Formats: sequence, C-alpha cells, structure tokens
Amino acid sequence: MSPRWNANPDVRTGRHVVYNLHAHLVFVTKYRRGVFTDPMLARCEEIMRDVCADFEVELREFNGEHDHVHLLIHYPPKVALSKLVNSLKGVSARYLRQEYSTHVRQYLWGGHFWSGSYFAGSVGGAPISVLRQYIEQQSRPV
Repeated sequence: MSPRWNANPDVRTGRHVVYNLHAHLVFVTKYRRGVFTDPMLARCEEIMRDVCADFEVELREFNGEHDHVHLLIHYPPKVALSKLVNSLKGVSARYLRQEYSTHVRQYLWGGHFWSGSYFAGSVGGAPISVLRQYIEQQSRPV
C-alpha cells in the first residue's frame, strides 16, 4: 500500500469496489408484545450473527428491549438489505419459536414472531461511536 494510505478498518474492499456501508436496523415483535428475556436476546444475537456471516455482513452491535431489537451492521454493496432483513427475521423467528416455544406462546400466536415492518437507517450522519453508545444503552430485560 501507498505510504499516504491510512488504513481505516471501516473501509472494506472487494475486487472492484471500496466501500463503507453501515445500517441501523430495528425489528419489533408482533403486536409489540414484550416477549424477550435476557437469554432470548443472547440467543437471538447468536442466530443473527450466523445469518449475517452467511451474507458476508458484520454485525457490529446488537441489543434490545422486551419488544424490539437493534442491530448495527457493516455490509457490502452486493447485499440487498431487504433480503438480509427477510433472512434475519425468518431464521430468528423459526429458531426462537422452537427453542422457547412455551414462553413465546404466552405472548404470540398464529405462527408470527416479528412485525411485518422494520426500520432501516443508513448510518452516515451520526458517528458510529454515537450509534454504538445508543444501542448499548438499551434497557435489556433481566
């Protein structure tokens, strides 16, 4: 590399691309029911990290509260966010319903886990450190 080049860990390269794409995703449970416990959030994070790895996406931060989760992702331009979101929500819903079936059935019914909608915000204006701090400060259930 050139001596003028300062390596920035956020700037990633592909064969014909140099990119720095981050997104803030928020998924809400169906009917905004307070389903999550701390162990469920920990398992949800594991599942979502695995799905992100399949898409070559880096899950930088994850946290949540009783009825929603926040993700901060670093993704390549070849990834369509809508496809990633569908996979994240579908796979996590399937595993969480299987592994915590008796708990989930108290709050949700009809085979649903997540609301059909989601929030996706490109992260460009706010520094990553500010977003990380915001996500870390979520009131995680005990």
